[in-house]
Amino acid sequence: MRTATRPQWRVPTGLILLSMVPVAAGAVRLTQLAGGATVTPKNERFFDSPVPVVVHIISVTVFALLGAFQFAPRLRQHGRRWHRTAGRLVAPFGLAASVSGLWMALFYKIVPADHILTKSFRLAAGVGMATSLVLGVNAIRSRDFERHRSWMMRGYALGLGAGTQVFTALPWMLVSGETPTGISFAMVMGAGWVINLVVVEWLLRRRKRPARSEPGILPRISQAAS
Repeated sequence: MRTATRPQWRVPTGLILLSMVPVAAGAVRLTQLAGGATVTPKNERFFDSPVPVVVHIISVTVFALLGAFQFAPRLRQHGRRWHRTAGRLVAPFGLAASVSGLWMALFYKIVPADHILTKSFRLAAGVGMATSLVLGVNAIRSRDFERHRSWMMRGYALGLGAGTQVFTALPWMLVSGETPTGISFAMVMGAGWVINLVVVEWLLRRRKRPARSEPGILPRISQAAS
């Protein structure tokens, strides 16, 4: 029983661990805003307009952590009521996260260490995430479970980009000894979203690929059935 149950939770556990990166960073940001931290050129935009970043942090936290449990096969197959109830929270919070992220990308001023390409990547990720979630919700309303799963996976992958971006930034920091800025920061950010999407598309294609049968196994199955 233990060996059968353990693999069921590997994916949700991994996603929760990956979610801890943006969740922890968001908690630090909320603490700074609530505690009146020193205003610097890097964070003054958050103090000037705190509502979007607060909405974004809370929404991403719920979306990332609660969304991870949607990938638990046992809950999805045997706890369908829980899966539907959680999904009714995951999708709206995901949309709130993407819309607030788009607002910040459009209206927050670019800090000196940032780059216009980073803004473009953020806009693309925000639009892609919102579109994926809307298409996923529409698919489940049409009872198209496969399409629903595919679009929700894409939306979740984009929402979890901040977690992967830590690992794309790490090699740069180890090699150069500096935090990436400018166009290098943009490439590190973009790589996080791209990697997540590539992994999801690979999983979806692998799922659709027909399983290979051993030579002679189909005739034996036919004989047994007859």
